[in-house]
Amino acid sequence: MQSPKKMKSISKKAKGKPGSKPKKEILARIVEKETDPKMSKGKGSRKGRYFYAVGRRKEAVACVKLRVGKGQITVNDKDYPKYFLESRLQKIVCEAQNCVGRPEGFDLEVKVKGGGVKGQAEAVRHGIARALFLFEPNFRKRLKRAGFLKRDPRKKERKKYGLKGARRAPQFSKR
Repeated sequence: MQSPKKMKSISKKAKGKPGSKPKKEILARIVEKETDPKMSKGKGSRKGRYFYAVGRRKEAVACVKLRVGKGQITVNDKDYPKYFLESRLQKIVCEAQNCVGRPEGFDLEVKVKGGGVKGQAEAVRHGIARALFLFEPNFRKRLKRAGFLKRDPRKKERKKYGLKGARRAPQFSKR
């Protein structure tokens, strides 16, 4: 809930201006935002709610929505085997769920962008692991032991001037 000072300032601003909304409408909007089922963080029925997490790897960013369901995974509005064509990438995506011991039972909606396919697959795995942790904090130990909760900080090193790449020096000729 908003602090009383903030509510007073909102109502003062709304009083004198033409076309401004009355105090009741403003308060109703504030209460509506706080009771939105998607935004609520309290415990209770997990059916219908979703858990949102972001996973990253190299330049790839994956936004994951996890719901209790039948085990359907969609990546950028495609079924995940159609998006990640190689079986090794499909295994990477499913690793976090297999680690927890519930490969079926969650519907996952993923939006992923940036990077290459392997970076995207690992970003999806990272996002799924974070969403599973939000769903059930008891999963933390298993996910952490497997290394899925840790953001892999390795990125491509920048090219330096005077060199051909990040570290590759120009060919040296003795004579």
